[in-house]
Amino acid sequence: MGLSIRAYARHRGVSHVSVLRAAKAGRISQEPDGTIDPVKADAAWDAQTDPARKAPAPAPEKAAPIPPATQASPSPVPQRDSLPSTGTNFTQARTAHEVAKAQKARIQVQRLKDEVIDRANALALVFKLARQERDAWVGWPARVAGLMAAEIGIDPHVMQVLLETHVRAHLNELADIKPDFH
Repeated sequence: MGLSIRAYARHRGVSHVSVLRAAKAGRISQEPDGTIDPVKADAAWDAQTDPARKAPAPAPEKAAPIPPATQASPSPVPQRDSLPSTGTNFTQARTAHEVAKAQKARIQVQRLKDEVIDRANALALVFKLARQERDAWVGWPARVAGLMAAEIGIDPHVMQVLLETHVRAHLNELADIKPDFH
């Protein structure tokens, strides 16, 4: 049989409301009869409570020393695995939160220093440059076909059609290349 909620609160040095909240949140467990096993509850409380919010440890009560012959062997402290699983404990969650805040701050500093490029703007710029390059290549056969035809002595229209065919085939090959900014 364990302690009542108020007795456990006195044992812990906290208010009974704190104990009720801890039990409701699943940080400590109650026995089927509603009492609290102080050994299990102390271990769970210590493992899953924010260290900054812990109450100072209660002063040990002064009791008459027990003669060595009648001392019982100390009861083993329950292992962490025997406690109810709530996913991660508070310390792990707090650590993950602090790491995320640090990463966010680092990215903000990099943005202020113009070391980070906006993905949408980069994609738009690449698209714009690729379109300008394509347009320049599409217009090129019309500009140079007459000069090239005169140099080799063939019909300028035939030369322009040949150049346009090969330039468009090459541009179709280049269109399959997709920028990847991951």
